[in-house]
Amino acid sequence: MTRVVVVGDLMTDTVARAAFPLAKGSDTPAAVTIHGGGSGANVASWLALEGVEVAFVGRRGSDIAGRNRDMELMGYGVDARLVMDQERPTGTCVVLVTHKGDRTMLSDPGANAALLPEDIERCKDLFTQGTHLHLSGYALLNEGSRKAAIHTLELARKAQMSVSVDGGSSSPLKRMGAEPFLEWTQGARLLVVNGKEAEVLTGRDNPDQAAKVLTAWYPQVVIKVGADGALWYTNGRPEPVTVAAEPLEKIADGTGAGDAFVAGFLPVWLDGKPPAEALTAGCRLAAQAMQHLGARPTLDVVDNQIKN
Repeated sequence: MTRVVVVGDLMTDTVARAAFPLAKGSDTPAAVTIHGGGSGANVASWLALEGVEVAFVGRRGSDIAGRNRDMELMGYGVDARLVMDQERPTGTCVVLVTHKGDRTMLSDPGANAALLPEDIERCKDLFTQGTHLHLSGYALLNEGSRKAAIHTLELARKAQMSVSVDGGSSSPLKRMGAEPFLEWTQGARLLVVNGKEAEVLTGRDNPDQAAKVLTAWYPQVVIKVGADGALWYTNGRPEPVTVAAEPLEKIADGTGAGDAFVAGFLPVWLDGKPPAEALTAGCRLAAQAMQHLGARPTLDVVDNQIKN
């Protein structure tokens, strides 16, 4: 199985799951819990759960939250290469989850915004031919970490590594603009986005059409389409390959489901299996992520994985 290096964001997620519709200007009962988060760190954690040899490169604060996030990653089996920032706190995200499972996120990147090219250079031993790089789109969307993200892509190209990139989030992607993102990620073998991110990059609200447009920049494209599952497309095919999402009676929290999808998809795709099989693996792990609060695998799942 191919080794994977993930570069990107590390966060502490404070998840508030409302029991009823939000009462604006008043109180709403909620379950409030704290979890490890950050799209890049989430992907690395789920990859480790899948038995992949994975390293994560990022930045954390010198606070207790940073130490806890570091220990969590190691507990999952991730080779955590975290630079400690003495000035900025570990990134934090407040996740508001409605009683129906819809999410709104308020993010403070903290130390993530100070990820430097020198931080990537310290981990240069990870950049070797035969290893795969997955770059979290948030590293490009944040101006403070953008040079480090671009340097990461340059190192991977020089090492002749395969590269995948995700879109991060639609709102900051729209603020930054499609053209810079497409330019900076040239050379990536795979782009993974959701429907809204695909629309920002192409102007097409139809995922099939958006995927076909995006193959002008990327050899292969995956678009996550929520309850409808996901699709994969490459030039030369008449139509995209599509797989339905796994049916769920109830969604506890959709936070991290897209990251879990990436972690389910990548190992199968890197092994050269059919796209439908990779999409199915991604949808399976995404469904697993949506059945509990928080964006990472739960400790009981990790314990069972170790025992087995």
